[in-house]
Amino acid sequence: MHLQEFVTVLVRDPRIQKEDSWYSYIDYEIFIHTNSICFTRKTSCVRRRFREFVWLRQRLQSHAVLLQLPDLPSKTPFFNMNNPHHVDHRRQGLQEFLEKILQDALLLSDSRLHLFLQTQLSPEDMEACVSGQTKYSVADAIHSFASLNRRFPIEEEERKKGKNDADSDSESSSSGLGPSDDSISCGCKASPASEES
Repeated sequence: MHLQEFVTVLVRDPRIQKEDSWYSYIDYEIFIHTNSICFTRKTSCVRRRFREFVWLRQRLQSHAVLLQLPDLPSKTPFFNMNNPHHVDHRRQGLQEFLEKILQDALLLSDSRLHLFLQTQLSPEDMEACVSGQTKYSVADAIHSFASLNRRFPIEEEERKKGKNDADSDSESSSSGLGPSDDSISCGCKASPASEES
């Protein structure tokens, strides 16, 4: 029986980050769980801010001119990061934006989307990586970000003993669900299968 492909994306855990004493912004955790062959990692977790979503949408649009991309939640001058309703409304809008984008095969083929979802590279570095101006490839960037965020130190030790990256998909997870790639964390909550629904 062929398993149907799925991509679960959750935008959650908004946090206020202080840039300096005057300026703060909110970033959101983006959690991905998938069995799609389009993705280098089957589970990932990064933090992004609204401005980076705006960048992503512009880049995707400029490479898929004929597509009508979904809108981001509107950037309102009245947005108040201390108002939970405002923050949750934006979080929901960002999640809907990603859910729609991840249903489009053309957009899924854009490396920027994968770097956005599965690394913590800045927009400038993503652009440089995609245009071949970095020593590392898109897949390298995703794998090295994942290995920086391993949940279990023991696996890190095994890797140092010469275990190569190709094996990482066959590691068994602590959830007892058999082979899984759930060992990535950036301070995110564990990701049980129950969150797929």
